[in-house]
Amino acid sequence: MHIDRRRLLAQYDEPVAERVEIDTEWNRVSPRYVWIVVVGSLIAGVVLAAAAVFVWLGVGVSWGWALLAAVVVGFALQLIFAPRRARAIGYRMREDDLLIRRGIAFLRFVAVPYGRMQLIDISRGPVSRALGLSDLRFVTASSGSDVAIPGLPADEAEALRDRLIALAETRRAGL
Repeated sequence: MHIDRRRLLAQYDEPVAERVEIDTEWNRVSPRYVWIVVVGSLIAGVVLAAAAVFVWLGVGVSWGWALLAAVVVGFALQLIFAPRRARAIGYRMREDDLLIRRGIAFLRFVAVPYGRMQLIDISRGPVSRALGLSDLRFVTASSGSDVAIPGLPADEAEALRDRLIALAETRRAGL
């Protein structure tokens, strides 16, 4: 197999915004995904608040009230940023890979080549099922990959899974 080194190096001379296509249209997750983030934050907030109250009143630590205040402020910030975090998640199918974007302050772009996809899993937790949403998870040839698209409507997740499986099979077969 011959590798054209000039062509390979030339693709890295392009600006990053053109290669990753940051400003293009992204397929977004469902707006109902915000409720999953809110419920998860609520459960974590209640558990942490109960622990802070126990430290404050049960153990008698004098600064326990500050711990409780920090938990309440953290939970409030989670609720404020939940809609924006959900809107920041997106995916885009390109010619050779699936590009997934997430994050607000720290943007993360993950490109999953179709030929490297080994397993595409749909998972639904109790809150997700109640809202009709699914998470699409990918297992690739890399041992450290943890790639997922959360909050997809169930029918869209199934259709995307079937399409990705077909693309992965053709890419692995070299067609």
